[in-house]
Amino acid sequence: MFKGIQTGIYIVDDMVKAKEWYSKILGTKPYFNQDFYTGYKIGHKYELGLMPKESGYKSGAGGSITYWHVEDIQKSMEDIISKGAIKQDDIADVGEGIKVASIKDPFGNIIGLIEDKSFKV
Repeated sequence: MFKGIQTGIYIVDDMVKAKEWYSKILGTKPYFNQDFYTGYKIGHKYELGLMPKESGYKSGAGGSITYWHVEDIQKSMEDIISKGAIKQDDIADVGEGIKVASIKDPFGNIIGLIEDKSFKV
């Protein structure tokens, strides 16, 4: 039934600042940009969405983490932290060469990173 993660959505307190920050760390501008939702296409298959807290959802950590595939988790962690993220969990080898870590964006959302050499985009 499930084919993989298609869209991860983060609720933010300040859409203007969130769009600026995410555009910087993703290296792209949103393809869809409205007050109620901003969407970024990632790797031609995936989407990151931002929604304002006025949507009725709570911003920040809510018990779930979306893990985004990265080629080099160490380099990715350093880069994102240098752009304003805060380390949540250190890089951990979870077996079979797969490494995971997480950071918090400036809006309190937890973002998971995963390095898995067997994952093909």
